[in-house]
Amino acid sequence: MKHINIFLLSIFVALASCSFTTKTFDNPDKDKLLMQLITYLLEQGHFQPKDFNDEFSEEVYTRFLKTIDPYKHYFYTSDIKEFESYKTELDDQIKNYDVQFFNLVYNRLVQRIEESKAVYTQILEQPFNYDLDEKYQSNPDELDFVSSKKEMTDRWRKQLKFNTLTNYHDLLSDNETEETETKKTISELEKDARESTLKNLQEVSVYFEDMTRSDWLSMYINAISETFDPHTYYFAPQAKDRFDAEMSGKYEGIGARLQKKMDKISITELISGGSAWRQNKLQVGDIILKVRQEDEEEAVSVVGMRLSDAVKLIKGPKGTNVVLTLKRVDGTIEDLMIPRDEIELEETYAKSSIVQKEDYKFGIINLPKFYIDFEDVNSRNATSDVKREIERLKAEGMEGLVLDLRNNGGGSLKTAVDIGGLFIKEGPIVQVRSTGEDRQVLRDKDASITWDGPLVILVNEFSASASEILAAAMQDYKRAIVIGSKQTYGKGTVQNVIDLNRMIRNNTNGDMGAFKFTTQKYYRINGGSTQLEGVKSDVVLPNRYSYVDMGEKDQDNPLPWDEIQPASYDIWESSIDYEMTVKRSKERMSNSEEIKLIDENAQWIKKVRSKDLFSLKYADYDASLKQNEKESERFETLSNYTTNLSFESLPYEKPIMATDSIFKTKRERWHESLSKDIYMNEALNVLEDLNKMFKVKTLSALKN
Repeated sequence: MKHINIFLLSIFVALASCSFTTKTFDNPDKDKLLMQLITYLLEQGHFQPKDFNDEFSEEVYTRFLKTIDPYKHYFYTSDIKEFESYKTELDDQIKNYDVQFFNLVYNRLVQRIEESKAVYTQILEQPFNYDLDEKYQSNPDELDFVSSKKEMTDRWRKQLKFNTLTNYHDLLSDNETEETETKKTISELEKDARESTLKNLQEVSVYFEDMTRSDWLSMYINAISETFDPHTYYFAPQAKDRFDAEMSGKYEGIGARLQKKMDKISITELISGGSAWRQNKLQVGDIILKVRQEDEEEAVSVVGMRLSDAVKLIKGPKGTNVVLTLKRVDGTIEDLMIPRDEIELEETYAKSSIVQKEDYKFGIINLPKFYIDFEDVNSRNATSDVKREIERLKAEGMEGLVLDLRNNGGGSLKTAVDIGGLFIKEGPIVQVRSTGEDRQVLRDKDASITWDGPLVILVNEFSASASEILAAAMQDYKRAIVIGSKQTYGKGTVQNVIDLNRMIRNNTNGDMGAFKFTTQKYYRINGGSTQLEGVKSDVVLPNRYSYVDMGEKDQDNPLPWDEIQPASYDIWESSIDYEMTVKRSKERMSNSEEIKLIDENAQWIKKVRSKDLFSLKYADYDASLKQNEKESERFETLSNYTTNLSFESLPYEKPIMATDSIFKTKRERWHESLSKDIYMNEALNVLEDLNKMFKVKTLSALKN
């Protein structure tokens, strides 16, 4: 979870021209220029600036070393002693845009990584003795740096022995169950296990070889940035491209996902609806040997090339073509010209389903991200898509709506506010505050309501930032019942993303990337912050992560919780007794055997994950696995849970499913998962209660 801010689309992007970016920069040294840009933005723009002092220097020092050698497999104590002379000097280097410390550490790391190849290759040439009674410590915080090559070799040996033990156990188990006369011997299986471990290490080695100095420098810059807070981050040019694609849900290319193994780049997936998928000639498993642009004669070999560089060659503007030289699965070599187009990442977008439960029809909208394209105001965005799905569900007779925000890590602040406005007449949705400035109340100003019926919002520990804004607002208005984990992720900060190239005069250094930094904090309309505390569900349901530390409060240096004055707002007027509905749901869940078992499973997972000392003796390892299997057997019934409800696509998707097998399969899998989803089932139970309560009160009012 160290870099969860990469995995989370945890920002409320403003991509704005900040007043403090009017200064221009033109240092001819790219390293110094990048350091100058980052330090300027941190000092002038961060919500909670820090002094570049000795304490800050020590934090950066520790963070960087933990990032590049987390398991203490490369550096020696002699290296650390040499590095420590800079421990309180980094603040001065940073202020002078100096990367002397980085250069020292980087060059030493490259040397140590190269040395490690000989170490692990030699270790894996000899069989391991699994009868020895020795332990492997998996928690690096419990380990010191080694002082000799002998100690380093022994550290690698235990790590490799543990990795190989897992492979060896699996091979032994498979060998015992195989019904064949040519079963392998124990020594052959042990050798196969070591070879498998070596192959994995060689693939990691290729990954390291692909990394350039600028990749490692990005890590150093982020050791500086993340010392301010976990969501302040430098995006190298390629990382910024990926970020943009995820935020908008689209990019321009052929619509294929690639994977590099050793020196080969192969096709792992064709994106449904993409140009390669429509052409129907590129196949999963094809290996790309060369790439040629349609207006060039020479093809470029991508064998051994960095994956990101190969992707850069293949992607390109809509309307152009790229020629791939492919090695097909059957071994034949073929040139294939593929048109580039705008590719929409369908899994990014909102999707809906309808289900009949007893006498009621309920709608489900799953929103994976709060997406928006800041460069194209006419493109798809989360607000317009959610609104469209609500209208479609209403046309099918929807009587209650579940908005599923589980695993939604956030996105655009604007879409969070606008989606909130779909469910209320008008009013504040969130408050935002910058350092030294008055709060700003962001409100829905549109008096129209897209859905005024019963509403349930599903959340979990991975519902963050924009998800928390929306859930908190609906909870404060008593507009929706929030069901899910004890609390959401707990990210109550707002980030700006600045294109660094816009700050440079006469740039001759190439693309400088972008910088995301915390500029504001947001607050609920009741005045409280979601920072650290998240949104607490009205109905708390345990899940497998209930006892695992993975929220904002578990990050290294999150900003603190605080509160401001409430905004002025009126509770949603409704004849429905939400408190009674919550009470009924809690009673239902307290009597659920499945829920009790889920909680016990979560506690067991916490216990298993907390273990960090493992025996390297085969008999002990095998006994431990068997004990775990025995304990886990009582949780197997959870996978058999089903509601027997039938979830269906809306009519507009039926023709698409008839012609697009990939789309059809994805929808069918989603519908099947919904039918086995105990949390979704309880959300539907709550909607049923709300509808029954509404009907009873309506009849009572009519009689009176």
